[in-house]
Amino acid sequence: MELKGQIVDIRNKRIYPGIVTVNDGRIISIVEKRHWEKQYIMPGFIDAHIHIESSMLVPSEFARLAVTHGTVATISDPHEIANVLGAKGVEYMIENGKKVPFKFHFGAPSCVPATSFETAGAVIDSEGIKDLLASADIYYLAEMMNYPGVIYDDAEVLKKIAWAKHFNKPVDGHAPAVTGDGLKKYVNAGVTTDHECFTSREALEKLALGMKIIIREGSAAKNFEALVYLLSKHYENMMFCSDDKHPDDLIVGHINELCARAVSKGIDVFKVLQAACLNPIDHYKIPVGSLRENDPADFIVVEDLIDFNVLQTYINGQLVAENDQSFIDRVVFSKPNNFKAAAKKPSDFEVSGSGGNIRVIEALEGQLITNELHLKPLLKDGKIISDTQNDILKIVVVNRYEKNAKPAVAFIKNFGFKKGAIASSVAHDCHNIVAIGVSDEEICSAVNLIIENKGGVCAVEKKIQNILPLPIAGIISDLDGWETGKRYQEIDKLAKSFGCRLNAPFMTLSFMALLVIPDLKLSDKGLFSGSKFEFVGLGVG
Repeated sequence: MELKGQIVDIRNKRIYPGIVTVNDGRIISIVEKRHWEKQYIMPGFIDAHIHIESSMLVPSEFARLAVTHGTVATISDPHEIANVLGAKGVEYMIENGKKVPFKFHFGAPSCVPATSFETAGAVIDSEGIKDLLASADIYYLAEMMNYPGVIYDDAEVLKKIAWAKHFNKPVDGHAPAVTGDGLKKYVNAGVTTDHECFTSREALEKLALGMKIIIREGSAAKNFEALVYLLSKHYENMMFCSDDKHPDDLIVGHINELCARAVSKGIDVFKVLQAACLNPIDHYKIPVGSLRENDPADFIVVEDLIDFNVLQTYINGQLVAENDQSFIDRVVFSKPNNFKAAAKKPSDFEVSGSGGNIRVIEALEGQLITNELHLKPLLKDGKIISDTQNDILKIVVVNRYEKNAKPAVAFIKNFGFKKGAIASSVAHDCHNIVAIGVSDEEICSAVNLIIENKGGVCAVEKKIQNILPLPIAGIISDLDGWETGKRYQEIDKLAKSFGCRLNAPFMTLSFMALLVIPDLKLSDKGLFSGSKFEFVGLGVG
């Protein structure tokens, strides 16, 4: 196969007319030759940190969508499914990904469970990490979220890092707002990247210590604007990622969107593309082509270097997408799960109060971090109830791995519901059931709908119910990517009709049980302070 176009040579920072010749899945020659083709041939995009499960798709379905946007590879942390199914979940993702022409590079999930303060479906200890890292299918130790364990010399945590060094595989980081001596110790332990920076000051401190900074722009966490201008000076040590991207957003775009936004801000296109296409290859040592002779024929054809409208995507010389149409076929896959919770009653979600101030989680638009507020609750018959007038709503987390565990109950601000409830079994990282609503009856209805389907995302209001079932581990759909995206959009729209002001209510909801992101979160065991790293009571004082 021969393909003419303007060759984008990122490494040498030049563009020239040429012909790419491919044979048996590899580039055998790139010849500079004058012609009239205006299309650009360039390396494919790589998402440098993503949880495929957060797209609610199996890897094979994720690939079908991603290739239409010029994505040819991912650095994928199967942390979510591992928290439900353990190492078998990791193996499930690897095997499913092998069934399609797309380059997934999975890591060994370092924190299963993420903390001891929540109930997960599985445990992967240091010996389990050793077994995973020994596999050629595992490319790195995935994000070390237990940064306190690193800083305070937790023996089990340090063993996991030691095994990564033994197998000469990089260690990904996860250290939101960690600075100073603690950060230095974290980096010196061998952690090489971070995707949790939400200020340029934080990113600069980490860059100065030798970390690679991954600019994250997902469905909930959006740090692009805060960090993108660092590319001008630090492009050699930066990458792009989505981390968590819901299916409706993946239908619209992927890393190509970030490149277009960066170039529109006047950042040099070669610097942008080095971060988007080359740096993940070099850092993780992955077998993905970068448009050089003898490389695997992984490249894309784009209309221009402004909007990055993708015309064609090639992986190993195979045309896998053209003009928004994916040529990757659906594959057959199994549906493992781990769901034991029994139906609940409205009274299970009641909480008593005396009128004093309570701790309230403040959700923030576009961020995974939260604040701790101390506010006066609304009381009725000695019970604290949702206060729609002041936007203080009840939030609950229900243990999905035990039949009759008592739900944890707290309160949250900024969801804005005036009616109804939403619930989800996509709740990072342990994927228990999390729900928010204006009444115990509606919360209970939403939770029971999730239990009945053994996983899903749903919105309910009086007699209205809409659910997207997630029968694979309670976090992944068995539908195709486009149908999953459509169904998710319908539920998202219903949730927003309840009065929600957040751009991505379900994605934001899914992080309200993520204890390793400060400050105030709720696990199935209770209200948790990320800054103190301990449980706290609902009442203040």
